[in-house]
Amino acid sequence: MRKAPKTAEELCTELLGRTIDQVDAEERRVLERIASGQIEDLDAQEEAALHATWGQRLADRVAAVGGSWSFIVGFGVVLVSWMLVNSRILEDLGLHPFDAYPYIFLNLMLSMLAAIQAPVIMMSQNRQSQKDRIAARHDYEVNLRTQLEIIRLHRRFDRLLDKLGEGDEG
Repeated sequence: MRKAPKTAEELCTELLGRTIDQVDAEERRVLERIASGQIEDLDAQEEAALHATWGQRLADRVAAVGGSWSFIVGFGVVLVSWMLVNSRILEDLGLHPFDAYPYIFLNLMLSMLAAIQAPVIMMSQNRQSQKDRIAARHDYEVNLRTQLEIIRLHRRFDRLLDKLGEGDEG
């Protein structure tokens, strides 16, 4: 005969020895999930993606591109090409370079790129730390749930052994 599922309050008293009002929100949520039989939840990446704004997703993409070797190599090629075009190639063709050495316009463009890219990368890093906090909360919840389930199974096993022990004596 199977018993009716216990409520979160009953589980809290039985497993933790405290009332539901004495536990924090994380513990309460875990107890409610155990009581309801709910197993699945969003993982940390899914939860972060679910709540991401358009700007946050854009910052992540910009940081992913700006922090890649392909960007560094491609940007290096652009810089070297700019310097070659503005130093020798245009002069050999009899044209005046539009940004001759010391490449003042190139420096302006690089400064503007850095001024824009740095805060965007910072936004992405803030978002990554937010994802890390979600992952840590998720890990804590999984660990707590596992501990509670082990305590619950241990007590069931003890009750079963007690019943088996009573049957041997009788």
